[in-house]
Amino acid sequence: MRRARLLPLLVDSAAWVIGLLAAVFIRYDFVPGPRPLAGVLIMMVLAVLAHTAIDHARRLHRGIHRFASFDDANAVAVTTVLVGCMLTLAVVQLSHPPVPVGVPAVAGAIALLIMLGVRYLWRVRLFRRLRPDRRVAAPVLLFGAGSAADLLVQSMLRDPNGGCLPVGLLDDDPAKRRLRVHGVPVLGDRDDIPQALAATGAELVVFAVANADAVLVREIRELTLAAGADFKVVPSVSELMNQPVEVGDIREVQVTDLLGRHQIDTDLSSIGGYLTGKRVLVTGAGGSIGSELCRQIHHFHPAELMMLDRDETSLLAVQLSIDPGASLDDPAVILADVRDAARMREIFRERRPHVVFHAAALKHLSLLQRYPAEAVKTNVLGTLNVLRASGSVERFVNISTDKAADPTSVLGYAKRITERLTAWTAGRTRGTFLSVRFGNVVGSRGSVFTTFTTQIAEGGPVTVTHPDVSRYFMTTQEAVHLVIQAAAIGMDGEALVLEMGAPVRIAEVANQMVALSGKQIPIVYTGLRPGEKLSETLFGADETDRRPIHPLISHVEVPPLDPADLHRIPAGADPEVVITYLADTCARPAADRGPADTRVHETSG
Repeated sequence: MRRARLLPLLVDSAAWVIGLLAAVFIRYDFVPGPRPLAGVLIMMVLAVLAHTAIDHARRLHRGIHRFASFDDANAVAVTTVLVGCMLTLAVVQLSHPPVPVGVPAVAGAIALLIMLGVRYLWRVRLFRRLRPDRRVAAPVLLFGAGSAADLLVQSMLRDPNGGCLPVGLLDDDPAKRRLRVHGVPVLGDRDDIPQALAATGAELVVFAVANADAVLVREIRELTLAAGADFKVVPSVSELMNQPVEVGDIREVQVTDLLGRHQIDTDLSSIGGYLTGKRVLVTGAGGSIGSELCRQIHHFHPAELMMLDRDETSLLAVQLSIDPGASLDDPAVILADVRDAARMREIFRERRPHVVFHAAALKHLSLLQRYPAEAVKTNVLGTLNVLRASGSVERFVNISTDKAADPTSVLGYAKRITERLTAWTAGRTRGTFLSVRFGNVVGSRGSVFTTFTTQIAEGGPVTVTHPDVSRYFMTTQEAVHLVIQAAAIGMDGEALVLEMGAPVRIAEVANQMVALSGKQIPIVYTGLRPGEKLSETLFGADETDRRPIHPLISHVEVPPLDPADLHRIPAGADPEVVITYLADTCARPAADRGPADTRVHETSG
């Protein structure tokens, strides 16, 4: 450590000695007299002492290898200029200066060039030592020459144990042709993949575009596999959560990359500030959406993150995913059921959350068609319990689904009712109450992806309801990413609809997953189930797609529903009767919005 700090001091001192000698010799045509030589010796001592003192005060010398960035170069330049000015001032103050006034300035310029030059050479030497050995590292092509590729190339070149050596990049942007990224050339576009593989000897293409649509991932993968090379990807931007991509992030392609990946352009850190320093409560925290909400909210440093769920095992799992050293006696974990109205009021009264994300719900369509009363108890009345307890919160976000648009199933009816209840509450509280609606989440528990994965592992067959059935898909990270943004820009009482891209045929999902497995597994069509649509829609027949703020988030008005109308739903009746009442309740005319300063009354339940 002491050697690391002493070495740059010696380099800088030597630079001043060389700079002053060179300046004097140049000034006197390489034949300086005794007086200038004696004077420059004194100035050498002053320069070394002054430079050392300034650097020590600024704590710059902590290892010469650190001086690589513009900030570090600027720090060295500032110190050199200060020393040069001090020497010039000293010369000017003397009635008979030993050297001309311009010598310190010329000497400083020469010294600075030497200091920066030595640092540059030191870094080059260091990077060459870190660079993977061509004899053992696998040559790799990267598709994409943007910011993610820039960071990935740096990571590869500075990781001698990474086993990957970037030998070329490919990008569809014509402006990037013949460019070099840290010395690695751009060899062409997607059409040049076969030629680039043959010319470089690479057998792997890494998709290095973190903010890319799934369509592009599929196309580049197909071209790569057709050329006989392997294909891997870097995580999407929502997975990275603004963390720099590194060589260790490269992974095998997943079905989420091929079907659920979307471009997200907004800087989440500039919008999620409404969570910083706030007490945030997430209901259904153990679920797929709730747990990801907790993980992403945690990055914004809330004053308190409260995770509520009735499943203790899921609560522990999400808590450990945020803090591996946490325990279940942490007050951040709240074991409770949204069906318990009194318990909800107690929690809100004691913990006083500022922001609430309500993700607790039953979600399996077919199961709820058989047991619609359970959907009433949890999805409808449970949401009402949370809404009634939330009278003093600043912002309430109800997580809804695309099945609430022109609903035909118990799940859709229940979620549409919760949207309307949220809109009704918005007219009677000072806080902002809104809903966020999106489609199927790739990889969530019990999703079609989970089902297909299990069926493939068991050897099949893979069951699909209908050859033409299609759904909107989005990864959990991307859905939550947009939920957080939507909650920041949503207006009171409305529902925000997230852009889901083009709908994907479920048969295509099955084919992709079977292909990724490398197995020969049949696909069997079983027919649509009760309440199931052939294709989903994100907007109801009377809703308009308006995107006044964010290009990926639509705003739709929601007619409020008075909770008093819920008494018409007979929870203990025959399932078909309950379904009929749910459908009728969805279609009831809008209730009048109350004055904005009226509080929601609390009732026992």
